[in-house]
Amino acid sequence: MSNFINKMERKFGRYAIPNLMLYIIIANVAGFLINMINPIFLYYLNFNMSAILRGQIWRIVTYIFVPTSGNLLSLILFCLVYYMIGLSLERAWGAFRQNLYIISGLLGQVIGAAVVYFVTGYNMTGLNTSYLNASMFFAYAALFPNMQFYFYFIIPIKAKWMALISGAVYIYEFITSSWTTAAGWSTKVMIIMSLINFLVFFAATRNYRRISPKQIRRRYTFEKNAKPKGNGPKHKCAVCGRTELDGDDLEFRYCSKCEGQYEYCQDHLYTHKHVTSHEADHSSPQ
Repeated sequence: MSNFINKMERKFGRYAIPNLMLYIIIANVAGFLINMINPIFLYYLNFNMSAILRGQIWRIVTYIFVPTSGNLLSLILFCLVYYMIGLSLERAWGAFRQNLYIISGLLGQVIGAAVVYFVTGYNMTGLNTSYLNASMFFAYAALFPNMQFYFYFIIPIKAKWMALISGAVYIYEFITSSWTTAAGWSTKVMIIMSLINFLVFFAATRNYRRISPKQIRRRYTFEKNAKPKGNGPKHKCAVCGRTELDGDDLEFRYCSKCEGQYEYCQDHLYTHKHVTSHEADHSSPQ
């Protein structure tokens, strides 16, 4: 699967849309304003399977205009947080893979809503990007687990704990939602579709060499022998030279594809040039 994505990127990567998440945010803001001006206008943009079957196919795409919240403060928080998440994922993966993740998430929601409609007759006219947002946050937490958010602007909490809490809420909603009503089935299907997007993408693209015994032994040996001088840094990016002293939010990881003890910050972990044995004696990673 990973090789397939690489081939797709080489072939279609030039068509990737930079800052795609920004456009989704703009669509949400536009939908919020449209709803304030005249909610009837928003009705013609929302997802409606029966209307789609009558030829209104634009609804397959325009449902992204439906805001995730009718509260202005919640909308502002959504814009700020998910712009940062979208930008971070694009820097880590590149525009093409980020586009693929977002588009597959949006398509998964449409497929899930269609399945619910044809099986139960329930029309999910309130569909928005909330499940996509959840899967994007799970991806962000998997890549940057120690990044901190401030709950109610006061309580610091790491992304990995927020993702675990969100996952637990999803599991609870899945278990407690009714098995006998169409609304209950729609909740179950949409939770599955949002999590499948996350699980499939990461199962296909994660590099499992990093958890091999050889890589674990290499990291252990390096960390055991690395003795910082005085109060000097313990971590240093091999590309930009930044250390953990340059920022509390910086994260550093080792690259399993590089031969040698090379460590990178989160901005260069996925973008550096891999160092092989014949290059390591002559140059540092770029």
